[in-house]
Amino acid sequence: MDSLTQIALGGAVGYAVLGKQHGRKAILWGAALGTLPDLDVLIPYGGEIENFTYHRGFSHSLFVQLLITPFIAWLAQKIHPVTSASFGRWCVMIYLTLSSHALLDTCTVYGTQLLWPITEYPFSFNNLFIIDPLYTIPLLIGLGFASSKRLSEQTKQNMNVSGLVISSIYILWSFVGKALIDQKIEQAMTLKGITAQHYISSPAALNTLLWRAVIIQDTQYYEVYASVFDEPTEISLSPYLTQPNLLTALPDTWHIQRLQWFTKGLYKVRAIDQDIVFSDLRMGVECAYAFNFVVGQFQIGPEGKQKIIAGPYSKITERPDLSALTDIWKRIWEPQVALVPQVSC
Repeated sequence: MDSLTQIALGGAVGYAVLGKQHGRKAILWGAALGTLPDLDVLIPYGGEIENFTYHRGFSHSLFVQLLITPFIAWLAQKIHPVTSASFGRWCVMIYLTLSSHALLDTCTVYGTQLLWPITEYPFSFNNLFIIDPLYTIPLLIGLGFASSKRLSEQTKQNMNVSGLVISSIYILWSFVGKALIDQKIEQAMTLKGITAQHYISSPAALNTLLWRAVIIQDTQYYEVYASVFDEPTEISLSPYLTQPNLLTALPDTWHIQRLQWFTKGLYKVRAIDQDIVFSDLRMGVECAYAFNFVVGQFQIGPEGKQKIIAGPYSKITERPDLSALTDIWKRIWEPQVALVPQVSC
């Protein structure tokens, strides 16, 4: 999730556990700890693909977080030598804050390596968009009350916990919404005679009423938008071409294997001028995918023959059209609103 949401969740958890002992300092501790796991983005792993696939790795591991919790608790007690909070209570707050960060990240499509180093598998439930105000706002309101100097401690605790409860209920709703959407899209696929080799659904930007799905079928993939209010017959599946055969001409390198594994088969391959580009279809929209990598290039050899070489594994950025966000609200209620381009980019 976005940094503001993780700060708000961390602050709310921190205050829920240590608010009576440390007041607003508990919010600051929770907010800092809520940011800590994402500092792994500052670590250079050796390349663009490495940075992409190792993010949300060891720093999001429930095992690593458990191991470092006592050290952070010891440090916190050194900073606050006069404290009524026990070492054990500090440990509870720290671990709950760190682990709630990691668990919340699994709600997005990116993938979180919760069980590193036992497995690097990137867990993802795909039930929340990376930014969702309806999840974040209750947390911020609860923290606003918790930061007040005029309210009683019990009132502040109650309001903070209420924010946590409401945001948690919203997560539960998102799972229900996802189940509804998957059922509707499955019916739409049946009506159109489409069988998926790989499939994913996740919320469209900023909401859980409109969802985006990707379906992979051989050398074709479909981008789908479906509202919880749609009937299966109203759901359109927009087809685009992919060229996975371009990968067969390349050496079977670690970088390509890593991307195929990390994207869970939900990718497209295309030629852009002299580059062979690998795009993660899970994040972004058609013509504006967040993660695109040059995995090969066409070159003319000494004898004038064209050949394909691997690399350089550099990242290409495609910027989304933010003005299209207004159409998302319309599409929730009106199935005829088109959110996809007519041709692949």
